[in-house]
Amino acid sequence: MSTQPGWYPDPSGAPGRYRFWDGARWTTAVSRDPFSPPPGATPPGGPTPSPGPTGSRPRAAGWWLAAAAIVVVMALVVVGVVRLAGTLAPFTSAGGQATTQVCPPATGQTPTASAQPQDGRVHGGKLSFPQLAAPFGAVLPAPDVPFARDTHQQEVLVQPDFDGRGSSWVATVMVGDLYAGDGFFSPQDGSRIVVDCVIGRFYGNAQVTRADVRNEATTIDGHDAWLVESKLSFDLRGLDTKGERLIVAIVSTGPSSSGIFYASIPDTTPTLLEPARQALAGLRVDG
Repeated sequence: MSTQPGWYPDPSGAPGRYRFWDGARWTTAVSRDPFSPPPGATPPGGPTPSPGPTGSRPRAAGWWLAAAAIVVVMALVVVGVVRLAGTLAPFTSAGGQATTQVCPPATGQTPTASAQPQDGRVHGGKLSFPQLAAPFGAVLPAPDVPFARDTHQQEVLVQPDFDGRGSSWVATVMVGDLYAGDGFFSPQDGSRIVVDCVIGRFYGNAQVTRADVRNEATTIDGHDAWLVESKLSFDLRGLDTKGERLIVAIVSTGPSSSGIFYASIPDTTPTLLEPARQALAGLRVDG
């Protein structure tokens, strides 16, 4: 590897993507343009806004499709239900520092979902959990997730058409491979990226208050992992629930890969929290 800092083809293998080498190690900075200014540099004429990633995110409202612009969200149909997020706003942390760079850059690859083995488990990437009974629905792919691939989920419809425009709110439990796990992020880094992405890009204009219940290192099926459980509070017009429980577990599944477990349970359906916890407890690394 050259010792000269610069943009080099991303060793994760993502086509058309370049990662910045700072002269000693790979950084988390990626770009589609190998002639981009170094991370932190201001290009001539002032900073150039970075396009946001396309894709949607898992949450209690289901999967919302984030538009390329930071201020627009498009409608996404999942299991025949349209979920419209509204206007996006940058995440403001507890310290008041706002950022729009909260989601991993798009890879340019078309998301695919592998076939599900008929073994009573929900598989996504190298992770799986025991399939949940009703009222959780059938196992379905969860495409267009901005921070994961090969994702599968189970959902429960909580409040249909809460805004009068066809948007519905659901509880979700999901597993998949983490884009940010390509050898450059620890489980702790991955958890921060995912939680910031979820909060910062997919709650519309609503201000979100986050109170962590757990944010700690752990092991899952003998693998290093990081677990975040947060109480999220918000107020969206027409929505009954004013909060939800967010559970994110990032699991090191190999030398250069990580998996994600995601659960989002609205406060109005607290009985669904225990099944989500059981899914987490039954999480397994396959292969």
